[in-house]
Amino acid sequence: MGVPPRTLGRSGIEVSAIGFGAWAIGGPYYAADGTAVGWGEVNDDESVAALRRAVELGITFIDTADSYGAGHSERIIGRAFAGRRDEVVIATKFGNVFDESRRVLTGIDVSPEYIRRACRASLDRLGTDHIDLYQLHIGEMPLERVDETIATLEDLVAEGLIRAYGWSTDDPERAAAFAKGPHCATVQNQMNVFDDAPEMLAVCDAHDLASINRGPLAMGLLTGKYDATSRLPGDDVRGASPAWMTYFTGGRPNPEFLARLDAVREILASGGRTLAQGALGWLLARSGRTVPIPGIRTVAQAEQNAGALRHGPLTAGQLTEIDSLLRR
Repeated sequence: MGVPPRTLGRSGIEVSAIGFGAWAIGGPYYAADGTAVGWGEVNDDESVAALRRAVELGITFIDTADSYGAGHSERIIGRAFAGRRDEVVIATKFGNVFDESRRVLTGIDVSPEYIRRACRASLDRLGTDHIDLYQLHIGEMPLERVDETIATLEDLVAEGLIRAYGWSTDDPERAAAFAKGPHCATVQNQMNVFDDAPEMLAVCDAHDLASINRGPLAMGLLTGKYDATSRLPGDDVRGASPAWMTYFTGGRPNPEFLARLDAVREILASGGRTLAQGALGWLLARSGRTVPIPGIRTVAQAEQNAGALRHGPLTAGQLTEIDSLLRR
C-alpha cells in the first residue's frame, strides 16, 4: 500500500509520514536532582546503523533535541549523515540548558540570546549549516514570551540557519499563539491510541500546522514488549517513573494501560501488522496532518517501524471500533 510523504504544515517541507524519534539514542543523562531522563545505555555504532537503515527504508524525518543525552543524540545524527545531509529532514529542539560533560540538565532558558547560542551549538553538533525544523522544547513557556520568541526564530529563518519552527507543547492555546509566526509549521504533541488529541488536531487544521506525534507507542507499551512482570532499570526514564510518566508506575507498566492494550490488541495486529505497526497505522489514519516519531535505537526497530509505511493506515471503521472499545 505505502504511505506518501506528508508536508510540515505551511512550510512546504516534505517528510516521510513516519519519523525517527532520536531521544533514546542520546543515551543516559539526568535531571539536576539525579533522576534519569534518558533511556539507558546505547551502542553508538548500532544507533548510526539504525539511522542509516531507516533512511534506506524511507524514514527520512529525524527528530531530536539538543538536550537528548546532553548533546549526544545530535552528535550521533551528525556522524550518521556526514556527507549525506541532503538525504534527511532534521528537526531539533531548544530551551533546556545542560552540561554536556556531566550529562546533566541544569535549567531552562528561552531568552533571544540563548536561542541564538543554542541554535549555533546544535548546528555544530549536527555538522550542518541549517536546521529544517527548530522546536521550542519548553511546553509551558508563558504566553507573554511568545512574540519575542517568534521574532528571534524569524530572524534565524531570515539568516538561513533554520527553515521553519514549531512548539513542543500539549496546550492547544499555546500552539495557536505560536501559529501567528509566518514560518511556524508544526506542533509536537503527545498522541497515540490511548491518548487522542482532537483539540490539538483542530488547531492544526485551523492554522495549517503538522502534528508531530511524540509518544506514538506510549513509551514502548504499544509494542506489546512489556507485561505485568516487566521491570525497567533505574537509568531508564520509564524505570525512574517521574510523575508525568503515566504509562509506567514504579518502574512497571501501568495495569490500566495494559488492560486497554488487551482491548484493542486484535485490531492493531490486523492484516499481518505487529502491534507497533498497528499503533502507527492508527495515527496515520487519524489525520492527514500527523507525523508519528517512534523512538528507534536498533536496526530491527527501524525495520519494524518502516513496515508501518508499507501496511498503511487503519481503516475508518477500525478507528471507530477502537474508540468504542476504549469508551471514547
